[in-house]
Amino acid sequence: MSKTLSRLLVREEKIKEAFRKIPAKVEYQYNIFQSFFMDLAMFAGFTGRFLKELIKPPYEFRELIKQSYLIGYKSLSLVGITGFIMGLVLTIQSRPTLAQFGAESWLPAMISVSIVREIGPVITALICAGKVGSGIGAELASMKVTEQIDAMEVSGTNPFKYVIVTRVLATTLMLPVLTVFNDVISMLGSFAGVNIKGDVNFHLYFAQALAEMDFTDVIPSLIKTIFFGLAIGLIATYKGYNSNKGTEGVGEAANTSVVLASLMVFVIDIIAVQVTSLFIN
Repeated sequence: MSKTLSRLLVREEKIKEAFRKIPAKVEYQYNIFQSFFMDLAMFAGFTGRFLKELIKPPYEFRELIKQSYLIGYKSLSLVGITGFIMGLVLTIQSRPTLAQFGAESWLPAMISVSIVREIGPVITALICAGKVGSGIGAELASMKVTEQIDAMEVSGTNPFKYVIVTRVLATTLMLPVLTVFNDVISMLGSFAGVNIKGDVNFHLYFAQALAEMDFTDVIPSLIKTIFFGLAIGLIATYKGYNSNKGTEGVGEAANTSVVLASLMVFVIDIIAVQVTSLFIN
């Protein structure tokens, strides 16, 4: 009897403890949702300020050219190497399947359309999200830690226009250029992959690759890269500009910039595919 009573008491105590934890869990989840929507509202305000400062003079052309050089030219080697390997591997992996159906002649067209429509823009955007996004987030966070942004305000310079607008605009302009470069290098890698087990003339390969491609493949893919670059630039600058002070905030800004920018690339890509299918089909 005493054992049964003690078990009931222990079970009752556990139930009471579980009910005591429920308000804490509910409050924790409420705080998560609250911080998410507050962060979303702040990001919307940040985007609105960017659009306002974008059209308002004076314009920082020199800083824009500098950031375009750092974002575009400094990323060419990584984008080129990735694109060449991507085209090479995709060709080698696709060839046996097409050979089973006797459709090896379709390989150049299939690879080129796949790269230009989807693989090239998305891979280039992810590379920029990792390299450029983390660099911008860490750079702006360190500028805030060392009070360089405050010094700009004291000296009469508009730090938002000089630091934020130029980087976002440079990312938006350079990503389509990097995507075109990646597409060309990927097709060269595909040409090398075709010639590993065959002998295809350079002129013949690109004639076959471009024969099945039209403007409905090229234009939508370039348009969505503009939105990729805009999203990467806005997220990276927002996280860096609003980071917490301290060295810990620098790493957190770089990390969250990469994660959120990469996630946003996939979200924009899903929307772009749906919109493109509505207009083309």
